[in-house]
Amino acid sequence: MRKTYHGGCHCSAIKYEVDIDFNEHGTSKCNCTLCAKLRWWTTMVKPPAFRLLTSEDALSDYRVQQEVEVHNLFCKNCGIHAFHRGNVPQIGGEFVGINIACLEMTPKEFGGLRVKYQDGRNDSWWNEPSLEETKHL
Repeated sequence: MRKTYHGGCHCSAIKYEVDIDFNEHGTSKCNCTLCAKLRWWTTMVKPPAFRLLTSEDALSDYRVQQEVEVHNLFCKNCGIHAFHRGNVPQIGGEFVGINIACLEMTPKEFGGLRVKYQDGRNDSWWNEPSLEETKHL
């Protein structure tokens, strides 16, 4: 069932609402160097399901690879990565990656989410890496 969640950064300079059906989308953790260092736990939604409630001026953008259109957005004030945006045809085109930890949810809701691991370290996001490669995520 699709539900509207509220989320944002630590200092509240970034606030958003997003419509998510966790039964449909699930969540994921990637083993690429950026996701692993951020401990990025995400769900992907299409842009119409996401509504930024604060100014884009609060955001800064870090791009890892210029050939892939992924904007690793974070708050200029507190540094929290509350969401990312991108367009990667191999994974379905345009998306907004929501930082699960930035959503207003109960511990029970967080605990009930299923997680799929992705092998981004080897540019093979559709495959799951070995258990040894995901324990730290």
